[in-house]
Amino acid sequence: MAKLVLLSEGLTGSSFELKAEKTTVGRLEDNAFQIADPSVSSHHCEILLRGSDVVVKDLDSTNGTYVSGDKVSEIVLKHGQILRLGQIEMRLETEAGASAAKKAPLDQTRAIPRGVKVNELEQGKSPVFTKDSPFAKKSNKTTIIFVSIGAVLVLVIIVFVVIAMMKLK
Repeated sequence: MAKLVLLSEGLTGSSFELKAEKTTVGRLEDNAFQIADPSVSSHHCEILLRGSDVVVKDLDSTNGTYVSGDKVSEIVLKHGQILRLGQIEMRLETEAGASAAKKAPLDQTRAIPRGVKVNELEQGKSPVFTKDSPFAKKSNKTTIIFVSIGAVLVLVIIVFVVIAMMKLK
């Protein structure tokens, strides 16, 4: 049986089993699956069971219906895909997809970038950061401009004070 597992904060872990051929989803109480969130439209979408397929159909919602980050009007939702209605995210889980996922071997190995080695730290070597690195040294142009403007303003104020004192004599 297919079900939608809510992932958004405050709703995490809640789920809704898709039993009927047509399930309406929205903010109002007359929906089969009510999600009381202001980002969800009153009648946001329909979820249709067509054989083993789970079809999501947007009902011209205000904030849109998204599957895996892409805005959709109608799409077949697959096991594990993320469905977002407004700001609410949920994942489709199916028994067939769950059993297939358990049997599927790992097909990719990712290399983890290496960090700083302990012996490099002990030797006092500091890591080298490129210009594109977020840790690269920032330019001092802004500081130099700010200090220069401040110095000019101080000189102008001193000149005005000296002129005012000379007029008082």
